[in-house]
Amino acid sequence: MKILYFARISEELGKNQELLIIKDKLKIIDVINILKSKDERYSLVFKKISNIKFAINCEYATKNDYITNNDELAIFPPVTGG
Repeated sequence: MKILYFARISEELGKNQELLIIKDKLKIIDVINILKSKDERYSLVFKKISNIKFAINCEYATKNDYITNNDELAIFPPVTGG
């Protein structure tokens, strides 16, 4: 799957996207746990995910929604502004 990172998350990881191969459908929270296990940087970025927003193929999603290898997952912090 293609994972897109935005704003602070992109800055802290030092990248705006990456590819992750999964075999079966997984919940987004499971994908986050895979990412957290990659290294300390990911672990810190995703330590508290209660404020992080997700989208699957440009549709808002929750951490309990399922995703497949053919999907695009966007991960971004809450957006504020006027």
